[in-house]
Amino acid sequence: MSIVAMQSVTVRYFAAAAEAAGRDQEELPVAGTLGALRDELLRRYGDPMARVLRSGSFLIDGTVSRDPDRRLGERVDILPPFAGG
Repeated sequence: MSIVAMQSVTVRYFAAAAEAAGRDQEELPVAGTLGALRDELLRRYGDPMARVLRSGSFLIDGTVSRDPDRRLGERVDILPPFAGG
């Protein structure tokens, strides 16, 4: 039986992600991976957040990742897709 260590991570939301969460930032206890954070965000915020996460980006301490096994750092920024160029 493995024990999953929980950690606290600062999650910052931008544009549509902030609208879906109803806030710009929060501290969340999660099980240490991007996949665990994604699951928690979907549990908390449902379909509005699911739409953002389908095509948005995750920046983990400034590095873009969509790998669910990626270990979290201190901060994760949730960015919706951006139009233009």
